[in-house]
Amino acid sequence: MEIAVFLYLVDLFLGLSALSVAFFLTLHRMLTKTQAVVLHALKYGETRMIVDVFTRSHGRLSFIVSIPKSVKSKVKKQFFQPLTMLDIESDIRSKVQLQKLSDVRLAYPFMTIPFDACKLSMSLFVAEFLYYALRSEQQNVPLFDYMTHSIQWLDNQESNYANFHLVFLMRLSRFLGFYPNLDNYQDGCYFDLRESTFMTYPPVHRDFLEPEDAARILRMMRMDYPTMHLYRLSHQDRNRLLEVTLNYYRLHLADFPELKSLSVLQELYQ
Repeated sequence: MEIAVFLYLVDLFLGLSALSVAFFLTLHRMLTKTQAVVLHALKYGETRMIVDVFTRSHGRLSFIVSIPKSVKSKVKKQFFQPLTMLDIESDIRSKVQLQKLSDVRLAYPFMTIPFDACKLSMSLFVAEFLYYALRSEQQNVPLFDYMTHSIQWLDNQESNYANFHLVFLMRLSRFLGFYPNLDNYQDGCYFDLRESTFMTYPPVHRDFLEPEDAARILRMMRMDYPTMHLYRLSHQDRNRLLEVTLNYYRLHLADFPELKSLSVLQELYQ
């Protein structure tokens, strides 16, 4: 009888141990470590913020973040400036609207963007643009990598970045599914904004570009970060390209609003 009781207790102990291990493994699996780019931050009360980010593992997410007043706190308000790149850890839950951070650290400290008026204006514009353009974007690793590469390129560039925002916006369309088709271009072509293609004749609807603007689109599509300084654009040309690009996005993204940061960006390089 005593042997049977002993064996029962051993079996019970081993069973509980297995359950404990499974429990702790489950807790471990619930915490996700990922990289994130800050899109927007809004003060919420005295010591909290609502922060919208685009993450490498889960796409667009929103967090409620506590900002302790202590100067020794690991969590700093500066972590949540637009386009800041972070390493975060969180128990990400699919049905929760505002996630909670378990840990947050700078993944890449900016060297120039916060201290250069032109770069700062560009970064604020790009962040506001992405805040609306990526409202429902799910996990998209190539898009995330494109964003972080572009941000670091701008931060490290000493000169020749005046067209950065134009190149960034148009090449972003490749990841969102409406990158222009350049195959049909000929001199004097029109550009169909709805179909994202060049046409010999104007379409029956009004959403198209006349040949002069269509040629500007082709010129912009040939730019990339290393070579864009070779394309000389006047202040008027640059603003016209930006206007056309934003109209293009509004046709492809529902409820895309006017951007508050646009007016500041348009004043650059006069």
